[in-house]
Amino acid sequence: MLECLKRMWRDEEGLTTVEYALLLVLVVVVAITAWQTLGSTVKDKVNTVANTVAG
Repeated sequence: MLECLKRMWRDEEGLTTVEYALLLVLVVVVAITAWQTLGSTVKDKVNTVANTVAG
């Protein structure tokens, strides 16, 4: 059991997988934040135009 843990600890491929997973999570969080900000901005502009046309 201890040998198996030592091999996993030294395994570079496992670390690379974790690094890519963390990078993917970071990209997803940034994309969601940008999407929400863009959505709010577009909603505000559409409301402004709708109020201008209605008024």
